[in-house]
Amino acid sequence: MTYLANRQETVADRLRPVVTTIFGHEPPVRIRAWDGSSIGPSDREGGPTLVIRNRRALRRLVWSPNEVGMARAFVSGDLAVEGDFIEALDSMLHLFDATQGMHLNSQDRRTILAAAVRLGAIGTNPPPPAEEMRPVGGLLHSARRDAAAISHHYDVGNEFYRLVLGESMTYSCAYWPDLDDPSATTTLEQAQTNKVELISRKLGLKPGMRLLDVGCGWGTMAIHAAREYGVHVVGVTNSHEQAVGAAKRAAAAGVADLVEIREMDYRDIDDGPYDAISSIGMAEHVGTEQWPHYAELLYGLLKPGGRLLSHQITQPPTVTEHLESNRAGGKHERTFITAYVFPDGELQSSGWISDRLESVGFEVRDVESLREHYAKTLRAWVANLEQSWSEAVQLTSVGRARVWRLYMAGSALAFDRNRIAIHQVLAVRPDRKGRSHMPPTRRSYATVD
Repeated sequence: MTYLANRQETVADRLRPVVTTIFGHEPPVRIRAWDGSSIGPSDREGGPTLVIRNRRALRRLVWSPNEVGMARAFVSGDLAVEGDFIEALDSMLHLFDATQGMHLNSQDRRTILAAAVRLGAIGTNPPPPAEEMRPVGGLLHSARRDAAAISHHYDVGNEFYRLVLGESMTYSCAYWPDLDDPSATTTLEQAQTNKVELISRKLGLKPGMRLLDVGCGWGTMAIHAAREYGVHVVGVTNSHEQAVGAAKRAAAAGVADLVEIREMDYRDIDDGPYDAISSIGMAEHVGTEQWPHYAELLYGLLKPGGRLLSHQITQPPTVTEHLESNRAGGKHERTFITAYVFPDGELQSSGWISDRLESVGFEVRDVESLREHYAKTLRAWVANLEQSWSEAVQLTSVGRARVWRLYMAGSALAFDRNRIAIHQVLAVRPDRKGRSHMPPTRRSYATVD
């Protein structure tokens, strides 16, 4: 066979033209091939090593020279990393950036194709790993399709989530008041308590109030509001495992009389009015076309003077515009996130969200970015997963554990680089005279000690 013609030439030798074409120079991370040969920084310089375990890894990239192909290789185990996973990913992430990714001309493609032939990497397209979400039928963001997407991500097993998220079981950005203090000792659990306390203050919770926690997860916000503020809470989730877990946690916390958990679609909530609404990590699943209806529904469920806190991942307008331009040009490619993590998820900018809230009658009172806080939260989750890797694999599968490692590490870097962000948008439903009944300054809710 062609790739055995010269046994003196190593796989790394044949990889070199591909690597230099892609990076424009020697690779920033050491790359070791299946024959033991390597290219890039020497072992003496330290740093992580990208391991290409077989030709199938290259074949996946030939068929999908984008982040999906790279993800398939990682999830299947055809690619692996020795050493610091986040550092290794950081050295390659720019290649698959939504706006600054690989730009290969015809000569570059010929160079890569010729090397692939010599490496024996040409062949049929390998099937994707079982963890990849198959396309779901039905209308985008219909109740049935949303339920399937939510189940794919959240019904992985409560014990797996406990291992990754920690005992707080809080699957959203934590709040680290001492983020810029390298000597700080705030734990992940403390930072998650800080987050729900910050939201409680922004909502102005008081005993006897009625709070709707839409997209309640495993109940952390509901339990905190009930236990610390004496609030009656209705928590809503589309995930069966979350609903069961949240109800059990509320009972264990001694607040079952104040917390009601419902397994239902948000569109079916019809028992307002509520004094306040929290939407934490929920609005990303709603979808661009459905968002105005979502805002209108929440507005209708609030009492005049009632506050809404939307805590959600956002996307800078420059990234959104680039993606929309690609779609208009017929380049509507799947991404790693939509294929493996959040099927049908859509992100908007903080300004877009504020516009939609105001268009249905809300007054937006406060917008706060927590981008750096999410990067730190994700690193804590990656550390939890890596420290308990064997248990994580037993609870799910090795492929699912790889998905989560790649997803969380890549997301941490995306927050670092401002490719995505996270904002808390505080809005109020004014009364008939247009008054908000909000405090005139941020002092009552701006920070958590």
